[in-house]
Amino acid sequence: MPSASTMLRPVNPAGAVIPGISSAVVVESGRMMFLSGHVPMDAGGAVLPPDLESQLDQVFKNLSATLEAAGATPRQLARITIYVRDFQADQLPAIRRARDRFIDQERPPASTLIGAAELFHPNVLVEMDAIAVLPPDA
Repeated sequence: MPSASTMLRPVNPAGAVIPGISSAVVVESGRMMFLSGHVPMDAGGAVLPPDLESQLDQVFKNLSATLEAAGATPRQLARITIYVRDFQADQLPAIRRARDRFIDQERPPASTLIGAAELFHPNVLVEMDAIAVLPPDA
């Protein structure tokens, strides 16, 4: 079975790069998995307290559970998009800390961070969608 390292190839041109992301990821083989927006809700449907880093940790936990249900891991992420309500530049360190606990830092996915005026619930500060690549059918 191919591993994430043989299915996904990070591409980073010479020059300035954003730490912890790949400029692009080439899918060499496998099946695409599109993950809907994941939010900081626990198993009971409650939104976590209004702390961005705690909410990010919950979102990553929820995203991991969805990947696991498909037989995948965060190493198989090709792309993530993070939406942050009322994004401010001083939030970037907390976002990076949470993301770095979750992604494969040696082979990071392509990533986008988008500031949004509001999300689906007034207490939700962050939402994330993603694309993963699963091994080809056996």
